[in-house]
Amino acid sequence: MGRKRTVVVVEDEDAIRRGVVDILTLAGYLVVEAADGRTGLTESRRADVDLVLLDLLLPRMDGFEVLSELRKTCPALPVIILSARGSEDDRVRGLRGGADDYVIKPFSARELLARVDAVLRRSPERPEPIVTISLGDTVVDCGRREIRRGGGECVALSEMEAGILLRLVSHAGRSVSREELLSAVWGIRDGGVETRAIDMHITRLRQKLRGEEGGDDGSALEWVATVRGKGYMLGAGVKIATDEEPSENVT
Repeated sequence: MGRKRTVVVVEDEDAIRRGVVDILTLAGYLVVEAADGRTGLTESRRADVDLVLLDLLLPRMDGFEVLSELRKTCPALPVIILSARGSEDDRVRGLRGGADDYVIKPFSARELLARVDAVLRRSPERPEPIVTISLGDTVVDCGRREIRRGGGECVALSEMEAGILLRLVSHAGRSVSREELLSAVWGIRDGGVETRAIDMHITRLRQKLRGEEGGDDGSALEWVATVRGKGYMLGAGVKIATDEEPSENVT
């Protein structure tokens, strides 16, 4: 049996959102809720998301803006618009903007599930790429969760440490907040774990990555950089390779 598909439901009306969540949950999907556009955009950019159900009239960022931003960073992510705005102009704008389908409210549970199933059939599960990163003579195989050094030393990474690295790699060039790491790696969105736990994992991860070559001051071989007041990001100079692609520097 394959993994359960994850669907993000971006809807500001509580009753409608809960109804859609219940329909999808009973059908066997994993569901993430968002009550405004900005939160919906953040949740939809997570690496494990398979489909987004998107309302148009949203606080903080409307659905068309969310769709536009998603298409810049996640061009292949399936999106279905769920909206009471049923005019031809709105439908055309949504589909031309990159939506895979447009469902007009009100809709039945059967119709919604049929639309979701149809879009996901056209969008098969994406294989997980094999990611390696390197700095100096040290290479990290994120799939095997191991660090290999030029002298032959091999150090294992924990699942959490590998998850943190993969999150930083997938957002190379920008900072990733502690809260985002809690959500993406731990699956925690309610603040149930102190962000200090992230700092402890980052410290251990840095120690493993630097080995004997770097101290605690971060002056040598900076794999994970601290962005004051924001979180962490992949260090400048770290090279990323996916499958057989050539490595490229993070700038």
